[in-house]
Amino acid sequence: MWKKPIKKPLNVMNHSMKNSWLLLLLSAAVVQSCSTGHATEEAKEGEARPKEEAKVLEVFPLQKGTLSSSVNIPGELLAFQQVDLYAKVNSFVKKLNVDVGSEVHQGQVLVTMEAPEINAQLLGAESRLKSQEALALASKANYDRLYEASKTPGTVSQNDLDQAMARQKSDQSQLDAAKAAYREVSDMRNYLEIRAPFNGVISARNVSAGAYVGPSGKGSELPLLSLQEQRKLRLVVSVPEAYTSYIKPATKVDFKVKAYPNETFSAQVARQAGALDFRLRAQRTEMDVVNNAKKLLPGMVAEVSLALGSNEENLIVPASAVLNSTRGVYVIKIEGGNTVWIPVKTGRTGEGKTEIFGKVAVGDTLAMKATEEVRNQTPAGAMKLITP
Repeated sequence: MWKKPIKKPLNVMNHSMKNSWLLLLLSAAVVQSCSTGHATEEAKEGEARPKEEAKVLEVFPLQKGTLSSSVNIPGELLAFQQVDLYAKVNSFVKKLNVDVGSEVHQGQVLVTMEAPEINAQLLGAESRLKSQEALALASKANYDRLYEASKTPGTVSQNDLDQAMARQKSDQSQLDAAKAAYREVSDMRNYLEIRAPFNGVISARNVSAGAYVGPSGKGSELPLLSLQEQRKLRLVVSVPEAYTSYIKPATKVDFKVKAYPNETFSAQVARQAGALDFRLRAQRTEMDVVNNAKKLLPGMVAEVSLALGSNEENLIVPASAVLNSTRGVYVIKIEGGNTVWIPVKTGRTGEGKTEIFGKVAVGDTLAMKATEEVRNQTPAGAMKLITP
């Protein structure tokens, strides 16, 4: 019996194709939905984004004024007077009356030395002096007798009287020489005592009792003692050339030292070198510092604050109005409807202000905040200019 063939595989294939078409349709719908969503979001962002506003540039009119500022310069405290004491003659230290830290007064005996040969020389000089005194006295007496006798005519010849006078003058000259020799040896003996030349403090001692001492190079290369005056100090500062015009005699300065960081000391300019050091290109300036309490010590390093005051009026701008670029220093001026970079040189700076020197004048309109964002020759109409 013949049977009709079954077409089942064809139905299966048709079913698979239908599924594929459904997947393609679904994918297209998803893509379209995403595209529509992104477009909607972009449209919303475009509507929410504000229009770009004009840049605001704060400006001010240039004026003249005075500027008071200060500069900090390192300085050094030195003893007002300082001396190294050496032995004048070759001798031995007999007694030391002081030590390091001893406070001494002018004329006080610091060191006593001994040299037996000087005592012997002094005795010999004294003996010669007495001998010459006797000869001079006898010569004078002889001349006086002859002179009185010569008043009687024919008693004494003129030649005898002249010889007596010459002998008297010779003996007197010998007496003067003996006195000088005695003073010389006596002065050498006085050098065996070293006295303080001024009031001060012994800062160094390099010998002990019994040490052989003498002039530098013969006894010891080091001094016997070092003496410093510490109740008055010198504050020495090297003022750079740029600031020398601001420092005058009696100018008051303040300074600090590391030993007392919370305390400020004051002094006045007392001396100026009047010339620049060739190496530092700075002028040596000294201030006198009263130090009765001896809180400050010679050798301390001080940070000195010099006030740079001036009665002369110059062009003053806020520090923010000065543009320091790689090409130079400028201010931004509003000129002819455009922004113009004007090269300038700066002077003193203080209190948030700066002196400027250049092709600018009183009344010129300058930018309060000069930045490289404000380009040269930018139309000022494209910006909003405001005056504080």
